[in-house]
Amino acid sequence: MLRVHFAPDDLARVRIARSPDPLAETILSLPVLQGGGPRGVALAGWRERTRRGLRPAMQPLLELAPAGAGEYVPEVFTHAATATLADSLDHTWSLPRHQWTADFLATEQLRPHAPRWIHALHHGDREWGDLVRNALLKYHAMAVAPYWAQLLATAHTDRTRRALVTVDSGVDGLLATLHPEVRWASPVLYVPCETDADLRLAGRGLLLVPTFFWPKPLALLDNADPGRPLVLRYPIALDFADYGSVWARPAPSGPDGALAALLGTTRARILQAIETPASTGELARHTGTSPATASHHATVLRTAGLLTKERDGSRVRHALTPLGRVLLSGAAT
Repeated sequence: MLRVHFAPDDLARVRIARSPDPLAETILSLPVLQGGGPRGVALAGWRERTRRGLRPAMQPLLELAPAGAGEYVPEVFTHAATATLADSLDHTWSLPRHQWTADFLATEQLRPHAPRWIHALHHGDREWGDLVRNALLKYHAMAVAPYWAQLLATAHTDRTRRALVTVDSGVDGLLATLHPEVRWASPVLYVPCETDADLRLAGRGLLLVPTFFWPKPLALLDNADPGRPLVLRYPIALDFADYGSVWARPAPSGPDGALAALLGTTRARILQAIETPASTGELARHTGTSPATASHHATVLRTAGLLTKERDGSRVRHALTPLGRVLLSGAAT
């Protein structure tokens, strides 16, 4: 068990990431691919499809992030928090050399029998760096990207729900309902861990990051920079329904794909059209629907707390609520 001790400053520095990071999810999916583990049945279909799609060029990735929750996953591949895999890879390869060195030392200690090429990768070997980068791009395109829009929709729904919990119950309520295996007894957060340890945040704060592929809460300490926030990845899929929503048919393509998967195509377009206040007629023109259809969907969104309406002379104008703006800005990342 990891016992995370909060100081008053830390409670003010608890944040929720807008979405999972594509590189971290790609790396964390590799141990899940190779072993059964928790949620094995729920991921069986994905595992079977992905194994069939593996190519020889991707094989080194299975050594980089081996099966087993107790295995060490290289932290240099979990630092980024960007919208695309390419950006996350650029971030990882531009990390200062001391961070790669710190990760190498952790790998050497926790995985003493790791293949020698992993050591070469950590020491900046260009050939292995190019090989791993290309393998990650190909593996992600096959194993993660087809489900990314649905995964983002699930993450946005989870973030909105947790934001409402925080508004109603404060940070205490947020931490107390984070995950069934995580326990909050102020000022200590108890997180399942392979070792028994105490960690004092001492003002660094906590960043909560949703994860789909990793089945259990996962606390990641920055080996090279103890001043960075503690990253706690928490699973957003807790039952078969959660997994099923991601394995469903792909979300509509385009920049509003994740939002459309959550709200439906027409309502997603209406929400985007109200980024600046608009009348019902303007909504109909922007979305290519009839005024009656636009009015109906605006009513549904207003009932959900995402829109407000007010009189502007003889017209009704629709505007985003703070919650609607949070949802819209999250879907754009």
